[in-house]
Amino acid sequence: MGAQKYPKISGFELIQQIGGGGFSIVFRAAHIEDHRVAACKLVSLSHETSEKDRKTIEKEIRVHSALKHSNVLEFIDASVVEPQHNHQYVPGIYMLLEFAAGGDLFDKIAPDVGVGDDVAHFYFGQLVDGMSYIHNQGVCHRDLKPENILLDAAGVLKISDFGLSAVFKLKESGKTRSLTERCGSLPYVAPELNTDSPYQAEPIDVWGIGVILFTLLAGNTPWDEPTQHSPEYSRYLSGEIFAEAPWNRLGKVTLSLVCGLLTVDPTKRMTLADVYQHPWCLRPSQLAQQGVQALADKLTESLRMTGDLGYATPAALDNGEMEMDQDGDEIMLSATHQSQFTQSLLLFTQTQSGKRYTPHLTRFYATLAPPLLMSLVKESLEGLGVKCKLSTKDSATEGTSVLRFRVGGYDRRQVLFKGWVEVERFGYKGKDGSFCVMKRDEGNPISWRQLWKALIKSEAVEPHVLRK
Repeated sequence: MGAQKYPKISGFELIQQIGGGGFSIVFRAAHIEDHRVAACKLVSLSHETSEKDRKTIEKEIRVHSALKHSNVLEFIDASVVEPQHNHQYVPGIYMLLEFAAGGDLFDKIAPDVGVGDDVAHFYFGQLVDGMSYIHNQGVCHRDLKPENILLDAAGVLKISDFGLSAVFKLKESGKTRSLTERCGSLPYVAPELNTDSPYQAEPIDVWGIGVILFTLLAGNTPWDEPTQHSPEYSRYLSGEIFAEAPWNRLGKVTLSLVCGLLTVDPTKRMTLADVYQHPWCLRPSQLAQQGVQALADKLTESLRMTGDLGYATPAALDNGEMEMDQDGDEIMLSATHQSQFTQSLLLFTQTQSGKRYTPHLTRFYATLAPPLLMSLVKESLEGLGVKCKLSTKDSATEGTSVLRFRVGGYDRRQVLFKGWVEVERFGYKGKDGSFCVMKRDEGNPISWRQLWKALIKSEAVEPHVLRK
């Protein structure tokens, strides 16, 4: 059997895998003639795929495709390749989505530092606008967490991933229903999901928004889970936590909003209508007037302060524009070059074959050749308690041999993370060096950054890392 290939979806060719593992993979896709870029989420299908799983994906498509708002990732189209056609194409459900060229919002946040009041205020406003619209359409998201908050090429916030969403209200009659299904990720779920009783839809998203606001301000989620098992949550209930960092840094007005959103009793929790009236939200945004360059600078300020950004683009590589490689990156650039935002966020990486779009800021350059760096990286990660599994084949991405291995584990909040470490050759001062990127598929972007930082600071790796 020949190698399977991917079909064109609405004229878009799948060009490069940018994320995903397990059940779904996300690709960057390009429409060559129209100079447009999109993302394509592929959920694989086999003869074993159950009817229930199919219905879940169909529901996601139905819900997501009906939502049209500037702060919701746009659903463009979907196609299905049935398993019996696997001789021709990779079987699966292909969802063509707006491409969030700015990557993850939370990938830009320094752990335990946060983004500062102005950036938090700017993005919180967009999150609330998007969620108000979604609720008005009768939909509850149910999986609001940092990894589902993306940015487009101009730095606009986009809510994504409607895989766990539910319709709780009929738009025609306004009739609502309570929900019963238990879902979501422990650090972000509302406490009422810990009981067996049905729950109201809107308050659980409001709670999720509260956790996201706290995370923007503090650079970490507030607790592992909203139960007595979490010491932090218990201290939140008793009020003791307000004397501790980072809570004691928040300021009175900000704290009243965070606690209003994170009110344990869902009937007393703030509504989105209340949020709009809160003094913290009523003030005009300082950033909205300043343009994308200022936004990008403000957003990455904490990464510059901690020195993290100096690893992503070391001074040694500042040798002007390099030629582009030919894999649709010219399109990537022509589609986003009007955006100073992606340029300022350093989302383009210098590799052997020229400059390439890399949405991950968890990357670094080293003075060792790839095989050697690879073994040191693997050894160091295993020393940090991370499970590493070598990939059977070298993926020949963009015509270069890339060494890669799979990593996984649990972060400090007991959230599962999974991703890839990729190492490719990079010539440095006439010698063999390496470019290494850590690509996250699942898990909190902030703890992924902590893992990356622990790796480059590890005894074996640090002496070889280039920095600004």
